[in-house]
Amino acid sequence: MNNAMSINVGGSSGMMARMDRKLGAARDRANRTACLLDARMRTLASMQPSAESEKGAVTAEYAVVLVAATAFAAVLVAIVKSDAVRTLLTNIIKKALSVG
Repeated sequence: MNNAMSINVGGSSGMMARMDRKLGAARDRANRTACLLDARMRTLASMQPSAESEKGAVTAEYAVVLVAATAFAAVLVAIVKSDAVRTLLTNIIKKALSVG
């Protein structure tokens, strides 16, 4: 004959105590997983460039493009003002305007 009696742990009977332990372990795992997920999401979010951090980069890119365009325009003006190009363009215009 087996006359085993369950031991009362924490005010709960045997089956309730086991369920309470399993529930507590599951809750601990869920909390740990939620914390790890939260940490991972925060890490990934901090890696993404925000619109606020991009404002200075866009302004710098525009400045570089404007400087390059200005330099290119200065080179073109210098080339067009040269005597050789001026003579060439004048001859092309005279030939186009001449009749017959």
